[in-house]
Amino acid sequence: MANGSRQAAWEFFGTELKRRREDAGITQVELGTRVFVSGGYIGQFEQAIRKPQLDVAQRIDEALQTDGIFERLCRKLIDDPRYASYFAKVAELEGLATTICEFAPALVPGLLQTADYARAVTLAMNPFAPDEYIEEKVSGRIDRARILADATRPVYWVVLHESVLQIPVGGPSVMAGQLEHVAALARARTVLVQVLPLSAGAHPAMTGSLKLMEFEDAPPTAYTEAVYSGTLLDDPPVVQRIRSAYDLIRAAALSPEASLTKIKSAVEDHRRCASTS
Repeated sequence: MANGSRQAAWEFFGTELKRRREDAGITQVELGTRVFVSGGYIGQFEQAIRKPQLDVAQRIDEALQTDGIFERLCRKLIDDPRYASYFAKVAELEGLATTICEFAPALVPGLLQTADYARAVTLAMNPFAPDEYIEEKVSGRIDRARILADATRPVYWVVLHESVLQIPVGGPSVMAGQLEHVAALARARTVLVQVLPLSAGAHPAMTGSLKLMEFEDAPPTAYTEAVYSGTLLDDPPVVQRIRSAYDLIRAAALSPEASLTKIKSAVEDHRRCASTS
């Protein structure tokens, strides 16, 4: 399903939700109370600003006695082929999060990737895939990043390992453009970026990336990822351990100002390499 068609489908979901709710004589606040979210969230579902989780769609069906229509719509819409099966739920939750904290040990996070960088990463992982497949995956990355342009965008805090700045993904020119994009978002205060320097040595997330998400009406969730696999975690003690690991990484990282200087220096290095290649 193309991006425009998928958005139109979510708009249909919202329009139908509003119609069914009003037919039942229930306010947004009343429906929110019944399905354990705020009335404001119901309003955002109806305007297709936010997308409900599957369990919320199921509770809406129960509250409005709609014979599973919202569950069926939700299942169809969250089954997005642009995302790996283990990541689809994470992409959905990103759009609902009020705060996202992320540590990236090897790659620029998907929410910050340029199309050229995302294309290079996807091609490296799928060297025999057709162009249509590559572009579908790139589309998914870019579409996810739209949450950073929304009025309801989450607070987004990212720690990049210094090695992320050094690996010329897509070549030096693409890498320079990618890091300039990260720097621009940091300067615009869309995202707070820190760099964990190589000199910091060992850290608590040596085996993979970390993502922590907080929500207005739900408990926090953590996500860890390795090669071709990922794990979404909501057990409170486990989430707290991951939060502690992230805090240790953040404490060892450079300040935002020093990090931006480090990123700018890496841009210049890649630009020099591009000019001499």
